[in-house]
Amino acid sequence: MQRFAYSSRTIAAHLKRGGLIAYPTEFCYGLGCDPNNQRAVQSILKLKQRPQHKGLILIASHYHQVARYVQEVPLTEQGKLQNTSTQAVTYLMPARPCVPRCLRGAQDTLAVRLTAHPFAKQLCLRANSALVSTSANFSGQRPARSYAACQRLFGDKVWVLRGRVGKYKQASTIRSWTNGKIVRN
Repeated sequence: MQRFAYSSRTIAAHLKRGGLIAYPTEFCYGLGCDPNNQRAVQSILKLKQRPQHKGLILIASHYHQVARYVQEVPLTEQGKLQNTSTQAVTYLMPARPCVPRCLRGAQDTLAVRLTAHPFAKQLCLRANSALVSTSANFSGQRPARSYAACQRLFGDKVWVLRGRVGKYKQASTIRSWTNGKIVRN
């Protein structure tokens, strides 16, 4: 089990208040927040200098944490979302109409990944929620891969959680849920 410098309750409260966190994921540190807090989502976009039309990724520990954001997936197909391969896969899934543009960007889809990274998975479980997960960097720059790099980049604007990034050599593959087409490899 992963050890957190902040208690689960403290992290959950920080996220609910609109706080931002940086945490290790499969390839790099992720920058995240509560996807239900539009002010926090806008803060991430502003901090990263990321255009809203690009959309963001949500990570979760299990399908039920993202079910409210995407069109219903039959139980028989939910297993396809699990990431157990040597490369993390993020799926562009048909979004529910209520999903705000700040999450899905200019698309009618939402990028979703059921994370296999132990720290990120535990973080979603402890927050009892999906989390926004975008690379911890400024748009167009290399993503931070360590606690120290995140501290240098974001200072006190973000709670940086200590942990190790996964062993993947590149960011997640992004694949269309409906037709399987690879959008980013």
